[in-house]
Amino acid sequence: MGEICMSLNIAKAGYLKLTPVQKYSIPIILAGRDLMACAQTGSGKTAAFLLPILAHMMKDGVTASHFREQQEPECIIVAPTRELINQIFLEARKFSYGTCIRPVVIYGGTQTGHSIRQIMQGCNILCATPGRLMDIIGKEKIGLHKVRYLVLDEADRMLDMGFGPEMKKLISCPGMPSKDRRQTLMFSATFPGEIQRLAGEFLKPEYLFVAVGQVGGACSDVQQTILQVSQYSKREKLVEILQSISNSLKIYVLTNAFFVCSDREQREREEALWDFRSGKCPVLVATSVAARGLDIEKVQHVINFDLPSTIDEYVHRIGRTGRLFKFAIILLAQGTGFSNPRGNIFASVDTRKVSLEQRN
Repeated sequence: MGEICMSLNIAKAGYLKLTPVQKYSIPIILAGRDLMACAQTGSGKTAAFLLPILAHMMKDGVTASHFREQQEPECIIVAPTRELINQIFLEARKFSYGTCIRPVVIYGGTQTGHSIRQIMQGCNILCATPGRLMDIIGKEKIGLHKVRYLVLDEADRMLDMGFGPEMKKLISCPGMPSKDRRQTLMFSATFPGEIQRLAGEFLKPEYLFVAVGQVGGACSDVQQTILQVSQYSKREKLVEILQSISNSLKIYVLTNAFFVCSDREQREREEALWDFRSGKCPVLVATSVAARGLDIEKVQHVINFDLPSTIDEYVHRIGRTGRLFKFAIILLAQGTGFSNPRGNIFASVDTRKVSLEQRN
């Protein structure tokens, strides 16, 4: 019955055929292999890990029950931002509707008590940001003994210095199955070599590396325009661009475009995100916080007020509008440019292969 519901849910979601990353990743995950998957933004990575996990869980059965003091999810999915993890949760809820599987989302900016109440109602798939996840584990509301799947979305961000210590703490928590006894999946549009080396602590040595398309490169569906202006003329130029797009936007866009800045209350961030999703505010002025994973269908332009400092961040930022042949506009101050910590390699490649070739 669960499999039938899931099939109907997939059809209702409009999934008619697999994308390349789904075509290669789903069989690997169904086979129980650890995976590092690298594909361009907007390529369907979320469904690539959710669908096989849900299929396995429905086949093998789930164990969560309502109102237990400590829930023991079979799957934990971690992502760096509140908006992204909520987006993943909504996809999980959509695909699992009508089945015995209950996904739950927890993130900072909301009351801890609310997160605990949601978990206690039953939790098979836990979608979480790192800080709130470790907080709930510390309160012993989540047990880790039954974790079979650990998923890191935007994995390169999850393993860098920003979240790396929390992720290492997670896999070292009492009860967390070792990497030999769980399946670990990592997805991102970019995987620098140094991040791949860090990933070795999380993945089995024989993990598979899937690279789809021109990984590490900017999405080819996006028209990119670079406007070089002086440092003190950028705000004036920004207003000029916004007014040329639509007179009705004007200051409203300026005040709402920075919708995921860290100094905003969670309620304000969610309200602004809804304005973007509804089409009320179709221009996104991107900051680094907005760079990761957000799928906002009605955003028609992405404006970078400052040029990102690295190629990886630029790839993620303009990918917010890469789904429907839209446009990216980049504003940059005079004399600025990318730094590329990976040298001349403008792609994510399996560092194990490179190392082997160098030895030979």
